[in-house]
Amino acid sequence: MNRQLKSKLKDTLVNMREDIRSKVAHIEKENLGRSQKESTGDLSGYSFHMADLASDNYERELSLGLAESERELLHKIDDALKRLKDKNFGKCEECKKEITQKRLTAVPYALLCIACQEQEDKKSRQS
Repeated sequence: MNRQLKSKLKDTLVNMREDIRSKVAHIEKENLGRSQKESTGDLSGYSFHMADLASDNYERELSLGLAESERELLHKIDDALKRLKDKNFGKCEECKKEITQKRLTAVPYALLCIACQEQEDKKSRQS
């Protein structure tokens, strides 16, 4: 893999990381930084209807689940940036062959080549 492609992929990874960090911070601010009353906009002293409370809780849990998924992606991106720095980037962790440029352009944090990823997916579906 040439230096120009590695530089382009590094820029892509850094931009992805910043975008995801921003999204996670926003989700956490909206969901963790406010009380139940503030998040619903109901600042009165009246109690919540149970259906409204359940709906609000569902939305809050959904948002926090999304934030967790984004954090996992951040971890993958950080690992890819470390592999770039350590000069281990672009090699399949399973078969040790080069991951194709096309795959890395689509998924710059990929750990596996397409063939090994397909095998991994197949194993996951069987479990």
